[in-house]
Order: sequence, then C-alpha cells, then structure tokens
Amino acid sequence: MRALHFGGGNIGKGLIGYVLNQNGFLVEFVDVSDESIDRFNRNKRYIIEQLDDKKTTHILEPVAALHGLSQKEDVLTSIQEADIITTSVGVTNLEKLAPTLAEGLVRRLEQKGTTVDVMANENALHATALLKEAVKKHLSPEQFAAIAEKTGFPNVAIDRLSLTKADDQVEMVLVEPYFEWIVEQPAIVNDTTAQLEGVTYVEDLAPYIERKLFIVNMGHAATAYLGHLHHEPTIQHALKHPDIEETVRGAMTEVSRYLEAAYDMKPEELADYIDRTISRFKNDLIADDIYRVGRAPIRKLHAEERLVKPAKALADRGLSYTNLAKAIAAGYLFNPSEDEEALAIQAYIAETSMEEALEHFSQIEQPSFKKKVISFYETMAQTSW
Repeated sequence: MRALHFGGGNIGKGLIGYVLNQNGFLVEFVDVSDESIDRFNRNKRYIIEQLDDKKTTHILEPVAALHGLSQKEDVLTSIQEADIITTSVGVTNLEKLAPTLAEGLVRRLEQKGTTVDVMANENALHATALLKEAVKKHLSPEQFAAIAEKTGFPNVAIDRLSLTKADDQVEMVLVEPYFEWIVEQPAIVNDTTAQLEGVTYVEDLAPYIERKLFIVNMGHAATAYLGHLHHEPTIQHALKHPDIEETVRGAMTEVSRYLEAAYDMKPEELADYIDRTISRFKNDLIADDIYRVGRAPIRKLHAEERLVKPAKALADRGLSYTNLAKAIAAGYLFNPSEDEEALAIQAYIAETSMEEALEHFSQIEQPSFKKKVISFYETMAQTSW
C-alpha cells in the first residue's frame, strides 16, 4: 500500500508517517527542502527517537520523497496511485497545495477511478474542510461533483509533540510517547482509511478538535507568552514558575467549563486530560523552544483561534475567562525581533492603542472583555521581570 504525504516536517514524520508506516504503508513525502528530500531518498528510511527514559528508537522504512515544485508530474502520478493522501504543511499553505491536488484528483478519476481519502492534519479547526473548499475552486462544478463521489475529506484532530533532531546523514525526529490521531468516520469513503491501527474514529469530531485546540494548543501558546515575559528559553523552564503553571492550568480549567456546556463532556475526564497535558509540557527530556511555540501571534490571537475563541465563548455564557484574558494580554506583549507578526502587533499598538489592537487583530468588541485584557496588559508591561 502507498501513502502520499504532503509535508516532510515534524508532524509528518513523527505522527502521520509513523502511524502509516506501522500500518504497512510505503510512505512517500512531498516537500520543498532539497536537503530533506535527498536524505529521505538516499537512506530510504528515517529515525524516530522517543522521549522516554529508554530513548526508544523506531526505524521507519521504506520511505521516498518528491520535490513539490520541480517534480510536479511525479507528484500528480502519486496522487493517482496513492491509497491514502495526507498533509501536514501548515494551514496557511493548504491554498498553495490545492491546485496540484485538484489536478491530480481529476487525473485519478479519469485513469483509476478508485476511492481515496484526503486528510489535512493541521493545527486548525476543520482543516480538511478548508482544503476541500480550496480544491473546489480549481475545478468545474461537474468535475468536483464527480471527484466528491470517489474522494473522502474527513476532518481530523492530531496531537503529538515532535521536534527535529539535527543529523546531516539521515532524517531524524524526537517525539513524546503520547499521540492522538482522531478521524471523522462518517466522511471516510475508503475501507483502508477506516481500519488504521493507532487511529481513533468518532462520529462527531468537533468536541475533540476543540478540546485539543483550546486546551493543548492554547495552553502551549499561553505558556510561551507568559514564559517570554520571564525571559525563559523553553516551555519546560517556564512551567517551573508556579505563577505560570497556575495561570495556564487555570485557563485550561476555564476552557473545560466551556466544553462541558457545549458538548456535555465529563468534568472528570477533562480534569484528567488537563493533568496529562501539563505533565507532557513538563517533560524534562524535551527542550521546547519558547519562540517556536509562540511564533506567528497574529494567527494565534485571531478571533477564531486557540486563545480568543474559547474566551469569547465563556464570556457569552457568563462564565469566567480571567486566566485566558491574562494569556491573551501576554500574547500582545510577545515581541521577539525575529518574528514579523510579533513586530507588526507591536508597531500597531505603538501607532494606535492596545484597545484598537484588540479590535483589529482579535475582533474583541465587548467593553468588559477589552477592559479585562488591557488591565492585565498594562500590569505585565510595567512589571520588571
């Protein structure tokens, strides 16, 4: 069996490629890094080192790789022949991928006609649906209707910390032991996709996507922004500060109140999920860089993203969002010189005001919401860490 995966980065290798390899697939990566592609093709394998006490190692083979730009014809052929198609390219790159995927799916329909599932494994709500709509733009209504009969676009939720390990000779990635790949079962059209070991299948993906984005990804970003104020280099160092852990855990607990109300999720299960997430963040075998986690704050402070959306939902229900507001304020103080989005936020605040920045970047309009965030912002901005 053949799997085609767009994106040779950490999640592609450490989670998606790992699970597919364990299920007997030859995994073919599509990437744009010449060095990475060369290592894949030279070694026909890559290595995963698990961040546990034993440093368990997995050798994943066989693998291959294609260059997404210079080998487009080969990529189109692989789209035609793959038994499953997956991505982990970053949600902002799905639009760039869509034209090639659309062309390949048209050829597949014309020449092979078998069913296939396409899954976008990105840290965003309904990423596969976004990819599906992007593909649709490059097809006629008749083409898209025909492809939709043979192609599934299940949304997914993913969770695994994966980090690059430097090695010039072979592709390597460090992963935590825990992982989760949850797939929306009703949207699957191919039997192979529906029988993957290591995958959890659910009827309604929304609670799991929001649980992951609003607890794990929110907590990760909140720790990074608060840790930056303490000049800490990693998430692990940041959480050694009791006040940071208290705020992050408090924000996660606030989110759990929303998940209980919106999806009738059980409080005890959410409490266990929070404990496990904090424990994962504290893993001393990991050095999770503050700037890697906090980068691109314009996206992460957007109204539909991990920090602001759950806070707004809590505010609308009359529930507490104090810790989330503090984390949002810290995000507006994130100012590493190498991050263009962080610098753009700082420039906007300097030219206008923090109140206008909250309206512009986060679409926060409620006076009480803005007042709460601004109060934290002003206090933290004046504090000497």
